[in-house]
Amino acid sequence: MAIRDDLDDHDILALQDQLVEEVSRKNAVGVIIDIGSLEIVDTFAGRMLGAMAQMARMMNARTVVVGMRPAVAMTLVELGMTLEGVETALNADRAINLILGERN
Repeated sequence: MAIRDDLDDHDILALQDQLVEEVSRKNAVGVIIDIGSLEIVDTFAGRMLGAMAQMARMMNARTVVVGMRPAVAMTLVELGMTLEGVETALNADRAINLILGERN
């Protein structure tokens, strides 16, 4: 799932619903969220990332965020957001290895 920079709060909530539906429908073991296009992040978007990871985890799917820019990481830390349960990887290949490595 890719999160674009031009998403508004309504779009993010729709993505969250789509994520839960897809994890359930496909019985997914992992979710990769690409935030590479995000230049900035606010508290709402940060909370939604954490919520998506928690929902996926409750459905037995591991969540890995890829493409985090340094400015986004710094903003999340400054906002005091730890994104508990969210793992990060440099790219999708490493995220897939993380997810599948744990399952094998």
